Amino acid sequence: MRTIKQKLVLLSKITVILIVLFLTCVYFFRNTLLEQVLAKTTTKASTEYNSNFTIKKASFEGLSGIELSEVVLAPKNTDTLFNIHKIKTSVNFWRLFLGEVQLGTLEINNGYVQLTQKGKLKNFAAFIKKDSTEIKDNDKRNYASFANRIITKVLNLIPTDMNVENLVFKLDDNGKKAKIDIKKLVLINKQLETAINVQTNTFSQRWKIKGLADPRNKKADIRFFNIDSGAIKLPYFDERYNLISSFDSIRLNIQNIKKSSGEFHLDGFASIVNLKINHPKIARKDVVIQNARFDYRFLLGSDFISVDSSSTVQLNKIKLHPYLAYDTEEDTIYKLKVSIPKMKAQDFITSLPDGLFTNFQGMEATGNFEYKLNFKFNQNKPNQLVFDSNLKKENLRITKYGEANLNKLNSEFTYRAIIKDVLQRPILVGAANPNYVSLDQISPYLQKSVLTSEDPSFFNHRGFINEAFKQSILKNIRTKKFSRGASTISMQLIKNVFLTREKTLSRKLEEILLVYLLENNRIASKERMLEVYFNIIEWGPNVYGIGEAAQFYFQKKPIDLTLNECLYLARIIPNPNKFMYQFDGQGKLKQYATNQERFFINLMLRRGLLTSEDTIGQAIPFSISGNARNFLNIKVKDSTAKDSLNVKLPL
Repeated sequence: MRTIKQKLVLLSKITVILIVLFLTCVYFFRNTLLEQVLAKTTTKASTEYNSNFTIKKASFEGLSGIELSEVVLAPKNTDTLFNIHKIKTSVNFWRLFLGEVQLGTLEINNGYVQLTQKGKLKNFAAFIKKDSTEIKDNDKRNYASFANRIITKVLNLIPTDMNVENLVFKLDDNGKKAKIDIKKLVLINKQLETAINVQTNTFSQRWKIKGLADPRNKKADIRFFNIDSGAIKLPYFDERYNLISSFDSIRLNIQNIKKSSGEFHLDGFASIVNLKINHPKIARKDVVIQNARFDYRFLLGSDFISVDSSSTVQLNKIKLHPYLAYDTEEDTIYKLKVSIPKMKAQDFITSLPDGLFTNFQGMEATGNFEYKLNFKFNQNKPNQLVFDSNLKKENLRITKYGEANLNKLNSEFTYRAIIKDVLQRPILVGAANPNYVSLDQISPYLQKSVLTSEDPSFFNHRGFINEAFKQSILKNIRTKKFSRGASTISMQLIKNVFLTREKTLSRKLEEILLVYLLENNRIASKERMLEVYFNIIEWGPNVYGIGEAAQFYFQKKPIDLTLNECLYLARIIPNPNKFMYQFDGQGKLKQYATNQERFFINLMLRRGLLTSEDTIGQAIPFSISGNARNFLNIKVKDSTAKDSLNVKLPL
């Protein structure tokens, strides 16, 4: 009888023979197999993607090399997607035997890849169709395994040796064009070097990418810079999105890609020098970040995706640790945490991006601070939203203001509103202005009404209301757009006196920081802030301040206004130039306006701001008696027509 050892030897010999026979068959019939694969691909392109896929010549070179010529993918009734004159590649035979495709070498000569959109017709539309089955499967995806599988496949398709010449990437989006012409791309001995020409409708440049690229060991250290003098400009986005951006250089470093203990790790850093961005939604001028760096650690598990808190973002001298997570273990939860370790206040000020915080230029401060933000949103339980913002100060003091001198609020100054980029007439905020009204000469009803409608906790908060922020965030998430703010009187005051009405990221960020400085350094008292607010806000067409408003609507002094009149003035603050639409043809308030008034009265009664005696005359309707009456569409009984152009506005 044969021993077990002999049986194993015989089995191994049979296995080797079968493998040899298999490889021999594959070798001799490889061209036939290749033809079958290409035929299947051609049929699939035609039936599933309505495209013609053709190859003029396809053949094997050696055991694992393949050479293709005139490779064309042309969607029917639209532009060709790609046309490559010559592709030559080799695969790792043993990896292929194990079911993995890993490229060894790659040569591409002369060709183009183009994406076009003409009207609504896209030449790539058929290839980005969503598969509902795939989406359903993705909901149950193990994120760590999926990321590891995809990245491994991508890295396997990057050859260890590569030579690309004259490959052009073209983009034509209804006349918005960009062309990236790769004159040379060489990867040899893990070193990458390229020569790239870029041309758009607005500029042309020559780029260079070079550095370490080691796909097998999953490491890279690549630099991206301009061969010519000047910064690298980002193509296409300037025409498509009105986003003009440039930078001197970018560096991308990948240090570690691995999966262990069921978690996927991706570690490295990215840095950029002299990033310049210009977009009307960001700021009115160029925003410049001199030095930025992101030391990242992406961490993925079976049911979460995150940027780990050990990551660091650096903007000039500002360093912060972000934590972002998307967690689907039980509910769908989004998390954001930001931590700025203790740093000098002056370093923070000087590190703010140029163009984004123009009102802080020249500001000086002493002391230190640290900051923490904690945000959590449960998609299944939205009312449990968490928003905590905490700043700790250490001897923090402003020693010199920049363009926005907050001390201005404590003295007489001239205010000029800016509406649609037009500077309005000057308003003197001080006793020398006959229309200026001190707080004690403003009806208590009006003070209570305005505080109720605009900022009920004005005298208790420090510029911001956390609960209002939460409600604002919830509504913006639900509507998937910025549809609601959380503006306090302090924020309105800063916006009116020191900033503009432009809806930009720059203005909003400056508003937040200036409000914090104003409220937390006790620069002006709450009473002074409210008094200035009452004397500068717009209350109608070319009507500024309560002194002008009381005359314009009721021909009264602010101290003599009735409760109904005060409620009306408080309600029109959000949109004062459309006050006339609240009245009917007889000059009476429309029903919806009356309902709003009743709502505010009940609210003020519940809060103890009014007594039942205050509302005794509330049922008596008020009438507009000042110049504002000329704006109302009142139907007169006689034939005398009113000339709405004969409107006397306050001087």
